[in-house]
Formats: sequence, structure tokens, C-alpha cells
Amino acid sequence: MASVELHGVSKRYARDGVPAVGELDLAIEDGELFVLLGPSGCGKSTLLKLIGGLEESSGGEIRIGGRLVNHVSPGRRDVAMVFQNYALYPHMSARDNVRFPLRMAKVPRVEADAAIDRAAAALALEPLLGRKVHELSGGERQRVAVARALVRDPAVLLMDEPLSNLDALLRTHTREELLRLHRDVPGTIVYVTHDQVEAMTMGDRIGVMERGRLVQVATPLEVYRRPRNRFVAGFIGTPPMSFIDGLLDERDGRLSFRAEGVELILPAPLAQALRVDGPNDRACTLGIRPEAVEVVHPNGGPASGWRVDVVEHLGADSIVGLRCGDAFVRGRVRPDSGFAVQAPVDVRLPTEGLHLFDARGDNVLA
Repeated sequence: MASVELHGVSKRYARDGVPAVGELDLAIEDGELFVLLGPSGCGKSTLLKLIGGLEESSGGEIRIGGRLVNHVSPGRRDVAMVFQNYALYPHMSARDNVRFPLRMAKVPRVEADAAIDRAAAALALEPLLGRKVHELSGGERQRVAVARALVRDPAVLLMDEPLSNLDALLRTHTREELLRLHRDVPGTIVYVTHDQVEAMTMGDRIGVMERGRLVQVATPLEVYRRPRNRFVAGFIGTPPMSFIDGLLDERDGRLSFRAEGVELILPAPLAQALRVDGPNDRACTLGIRPEAVEVVHPNGGPASGWRVDVVEHLGADSIVGLRCGDAFVRGRVRPDSGFAVQAPVDVRLPTEGLHLFDARGDNVLA
């Protein structure tokens, strides 16, 4: 195991081009399962390749276990990599695929066999070692690829979208296997994914990337509860956070948020936290998670203006899309709530579940 430290690391593919990775600082702890999360093209796979030595950095320092490795070849960095497409040799058996890096390193056969057996036991591969690659399922091939990486006992294991080619059920099963593996065979893992469910369920910490920058590094729960900006808030969560554009208005010592269908008087502690000292009618965006939205059948009072726009039944619960003019939010309700499309409803947005984002997109309460 080893720590990974990045100091001002950048990567440009053209002298004057937009950096794929821009002067990034990051410290990954020894033994940590760290997840790099972000949409396609955000630079997360490029960053993984910089750590592994498959790409050369344009600037900054990369240290593994305290050792500067910028000019160290991939084979001497003591890292192993698992790719999205497995990169197995189809003409070899599973055992020979796992053995391959040991053969290249000229490890004695008895020592190599023992290492293969340990890796196979950790991943429940023993019955599959004699099979050819084409005889294995997608999940089995993925486990062989992981075993081939583990057999070298690397200081750091780098995993680039390792589950993206699997179907939903197999992805869940393999994710659980990887978590058990990390528990039983502790090691430092840097794991790249665009799937926020994988990130939330697997990572000790998450680094959310956008356009080559790390915009937030925190535990999964902290990223979910206290997203640093609107991008993180909208990227994390299934379904994602809802946003309503409106105005902050301070009058007579009270702070309120106003938008079509929404008028919220913010409690004094929240108003104080916002440090309101600018002009009235400042543009901002309100964000709220589906589980914080309260949806109730109207009680015969004045019409609220909210109607059910769409209903998605998920089994254990349902997601209702709610619209009032241009405002749209999602609420999580019981599956037997009986909300019908176009039915009028009352919508309540509890202040303790709110997030407020300024004109730049920063979460002013984070």
C-alpha cells in the first residue's frame, strides 16, 4: 500500500489548448478507496493515466509512497491498472492471464503459483482458472482482470470504469465483490467512474471533477448533503436535486426567496448564515432533494398552482414531477400515494432541506 500525492499536476495536449487536467492538488491516503467521479470528458481517466505513467504530465509533481515518479516508467511505479475493456489475452486461459505479469517479471514458478492462488481465492476464481477467456461471462472476465492486477501486489491499484460494460444486476454484484475484496485485501485503490451510485456506495472519499478541475473532495455523505456548487448538487443523487431560479429579497429585516409558485420566508439563523448585505432582488437558485419535498393532496383551500406533471413508479417508492409555471421539482412519495398526472397538489419546501446557490453557482450554505 502507498499514498498518492499530486501537487499542481496538469496536462495539456496542445501548447495553447484548454488543459485536460489543470494544476490539480490531491492527497489520497494509504489504504484508501478513492473514487474520481465526473461526466465524460472531465479529465478523470486522464488523471488516472498520469498517476499510472501512461500519460506524461505537463506540470506539477506526482508522488507514490512519498517517491517522486514523474519520470519513472509505468512498470517501475509499483502500480497496476484495470481497464474498462479488461484487456485480457483471448487465446490464454484465465490462469495464464493472471500469470502473465509474473512471467514478464521472471518470478519463479512456485512463487508465482502461490500468488495466483491467493488472488484467485480473494476473488472466488478457483473454478474458472482453467477456462479460456471466451468461456467466461463479463463479470468473470472482470474478476480475472482484477486478479491479474492484484497478483503483483501493487502499492496502488488503478481502476478505469471497470464495471461500465456489465449489465445492471451484474454491476451490482461485482461492486459488492470489489468492496469485499478491499475489506479482505486492504490496499490503495483509485477508482474512476461516471456512475454516481458506484461512487456513493464504494468510495471512502469522492473527488468530483468538472472540466479538468477537482470541484469537491469529501466523503460520499458530505458531498450529497453539502455539495459545494450547483454542478455537484445536480450530478450527485438519483433522481438529481431540483433547482428553481428566483430572487433573494430582504425587507423589514426578513429574508425571503421568491419565484413563480414559491415564496419562502427564510428563518433567522439561515438568513444570518447567508450574510445578506447586498441589494434587494438578488438572483439566486434554490435547490432541494426529492426526499425533502413534501407533496400533499389539496385540502380544499386556495389553489397553490402546483400540478403533477409526471409520475415514475419505482416499486419501493415513486417519483412525482411537479410543475408550477416554469418551476419544476421532483418529490419522492410512497407508491400508494395516489397522485395522478395533472392533478392539483400542495407542495411544501421545508427550509431545513434547502440549498441556495448564488449567480456563480456556489452553494452559499456549504
